[in-house]
Amino acid sequence: MEKLKRKKIIIIFVYIVLFALFVSGVYSFLKPEESCSDGIKNQNEQGIDCGGVCLEACENIKAQDLIVLTSDVVPSGVAGKYDFYAKIKNPNVVFGSKNFGYNISFKDSLGKVVVSQKGNSFILPGESKYIVENNIDSPSIVSSVDLEVSNPDWVEFFDYYEKPDIQIVNKKYSEISSGSGFSEATGLLKNKSAFDFDTIKIQVILKDNDGSVIALNSTQMKTVKSGEEREVKVFWPSSFPGTVGNMEAQAEVNIFNSDTFLRRFYKTEKFQNY
Repeated sequence: MEKLKRKKIIIIFVYIVLFALFVSGVYSFLKPEESCSDGIKNQNEQGIDCGGVCLEACENIKAQDLIVLTSDVVPSGVAGKYDFYAKIKNPNVVFGSKNFGYNISFKDSLGKVVVSQKGNSFILPGESKYIVENNIDSPSIVSSVDLEVSNPDWVEFFDYYEKPDIQIVNKKYSEISSGSGFSEATGLLKNKSAFDFDTIKIQVILKDNDGSVIALNSTQMKTVKSGEEREVKVFWPSSFPGTVGNMEAQAEVNIFNSDTFLRRFYKTEKFQNY
């Protein structure tokens, strides 16, 4: 009886294998050949059915301009100093900018520029990110602010883009009840990428219940290893107006700078090619 049962199992298994081979053979037979008219980016094409082995050149797609979604200032807690923030959006899904310039203009109630400060940053494909500048001196009360973005140095991402897997979880904001200082924000940074990073920059944005930014801070984490988890903590020495209802924390690494990657003996991730 046991032998008969074993025999049935073997026969069923053989039938399953034969069926799988049959289906695979039919699929291989019916599968269309890769070509320059199949509507799929394959072979060594640079775009869909263009470039590479295809004779037709790909259309030269130009990158769209970066979009400034919002910009403003909040008091830094120190007299005569302001914290600036702006949120920038990259509408391009195949272009990132390894460097772009920006100019911040603080204006008084008459619209006169009282402070101007330049800087530069980078942005990844399809990304929206904050730019934060802390403790900018101003001789006058700031009534409005302008941000101009200029000279983006575009890099085209031909293949599927993978953003470095860096997360900040367990975010928490609290006021300090005893000791020095007013409040602090904490979180847990997780580097789930296969790389050690030299520097990870972290921006912390505090908002009230209406979504208005009321305080800003930033810090840097040095030599964050692959798989490492590390506590993030930023500190506000002085009080600021408003009640915190929400906290955002943005972690970023400059993938366009080779010095960002400390470990070079792992298999190259796609984002490192840029």
